[in-house]
Amino acid sequence: MLPRVLLLLVYVAFATAAYVNYYPGMKGGYRHEISPLDSNAGYNYTCSADPHSHHPEKSCKKGDRHCINHNTTSITNTTIPTSTPCPGNTREDRSRWCDFSIDTDYYTDAPNTNVIREYWLEVDDVIVAPDGYPRRAMAINGSIPGPTIYADWGDTVVVHVTNNLHESKNGTSIHWHGLRQNYTNQNDGVVSITQCPIAPGSSTTYKWRATQYGTTWYHSHIGLQAWEGVAGAIVINGPATANYDEDKGTILLSDWTHQTVDELYLVAQTTGPPKLPNGLINGTNVYGSGCNATGSRFTMKVNEGTSYRLRLINGAINSHFKFMIDNHTLTVIAMDLVPIQPYTTDSISIAMGQRYDVIVTANQASTASSFWLRAIPQEACSANESVDNIKGIFYYGDEPTIPETNPWPFNNSCADEPMSSLIPHLDMIVHSPDWEAVTDLTVGRNKANLFRWYLNSTTMEVFWDNPTLLQIANNETVFQKSNAVISLPNENEWVYLIINTNHKDPHPIHLHGHDFFVLAQGANHWNGSLVTQNPPRRDTAVLPAYGYLVIAFETNNPGAWLMHCHIGWHLSEGLALQFVESYHKIEHLIDYDILKETCDAWTNYDEKYHVKEEDSGI
Repeated sequence: MLPRVLLLLVYVAFATAAYVNYYPGMKGGYRHEISPLDSNAGYNYTCSADPHSHHPEKSCKKGDRHCINHNTTSITNTTIPTSTPCPGNTREDRSRWCDFSIDTDYYTDAPNTNVIREYWLEVDDVIVAPDGYPRRAMAINGSIPGPTIYADWGDTVVVHVTNNLHESKNGTSIHWHGLRQNYTNQNDGVVSITQCPIAPGSSTTYKWRATQYGTTWYHSHIGLQAWEGVAGAIVINGPATANYDEDKGTILLSDWTHQTVDELYLVAQTTGPPKLPNGLINGTNVYGSGCNATGSRFTMKVNEGTSYRLRLINGAINSHFKFMIDNHTLTVIAMDLVPIQPYTTDSISIAMGQRYDVIVTANQASTASSFWLRAIPQEACSANESVDNIKGIFYYGDEPTIPETNPWPFNNSCADEPMSSLIPHLDMIVHSPDWEAVTDLTVGRNKANLFRWYLNSTTMEVFWDNPTLLQIANNETVFQKSNAVISLPNENEWVYLIINTNHKDPHPIHLHGHDFFVLAQGANHWNGSLVTQNPPRRDTAVLPAYGYLVIAFETNNPGAWLMHCHIGWHLSEGLALQFVESYHKIEHLIDYDILKETCDAWTNYDEKYHVKEEDSGI
């Protein structure tokens, strides 16, 4: 008997704790405090000019706690911390994790560690110069990226977030990207959907259980704030599908602009995504060349014969990266938060919002002492002035030197890694759908002279002071069309989405609350064939230009879940919808007092300062 199914044809168009672990001082990228350059921080060019001599923005002054020195960086090259190392998880066998293993079905089972990991995050207005060019931005705990959040598989994570954005008068929130939030939808951190903004001067607390393991990230989910610097990495320790010696931690890749993204949004709305000047690797890079270069390179020291796990994250607003290390091959062991059967490649294609875990063996010391580690924006869909300059130094020995190595050959494209390579270790089957019932969801452009995108024939527009969960808590059952709600009332029902676009832009589609199965993906018209035997499973996948993406998920997690394009401009321009899943269960999962407290604080702040909402509301 076939399961109950809902088929949607979607077009995208232009237009309890035993003890507590506390990590109060974990570092991210650039600190607020001014300090001399750490010799291990990065490669500084000895002839670098003073960045303040030709850039008129505010420069850093000693004692200014909201100023970040242009040549101060903090790069962690140590093993990932864990307070509860599991017996059996060794470099000889990474597949074991206490009484669990890589074969455990993490959708239905996870360790009960009775551990709470507690963090305090503060969001501030700052002046930053991660590539030597100062600009206004925002940072978490004084760093870009923000501090990495660590947990072990099965831990409970509690994060207290305080908003100090008094100067910019911005609300904020934190979304835990890719974490399914099983029955904890209220902690998903999406303004207008699961909460009101956290007002300046206010705080809120998020709590979720790490039922998955691997690499992901957190970021603000209000406007374009994530790309002002309000983002950081998450590492959840667990088993792996291949062995390695050391875990080097996260490498967060991003593009970077010398204006605020809010300023550039005015351009993006009228002429399309602007060309960005640079990119960062773990919050640092060089800008310019020769004696005019400013900033410093990301560096990674390695030892010959040692294998390292690297956790790659694309946190860009609009750059699809090819990641590679010259002369070194990569063994891919996970996509997003899903362990996969290992495969080897020279380079890996990473769309916005995606993550890949790879293993690299340091075996080229006889070739050279230093090699370029590259994040190359794909010009087929990414506009960046520093296509060949978003680089770090992967080096053997005591000190890095400027590499003279060449990149691996690659195709300039904005596609995902081949579906045939992305085989989940945990084998799962998707039932073929009954195609008799298809809901046709149309699309189009709805506003002249402005870029507005829509999904399911609606450009999403939601409101900060009236999130979906508040409406549900108030027993509202009819939503405004602009809320772009698709109701999924039935539990344990399979939802199949056929997403098409007739536009030249590819779109990384991200779903909250679920991993989805990628059943088909490609350019031109879909021929109706599906991969149902253990297809790729992830939370972010690319809808190709002029192409299609067919995905499926099961309704087993009540909540209001956003699905959207992870290009920042497109998200702010309304390319999103939301699923209200198992409405009848959601109300019983809401902590109304916490929800109302945050909303009341925001309403009071808004009444005083009249904050203007100028985008989609998410």
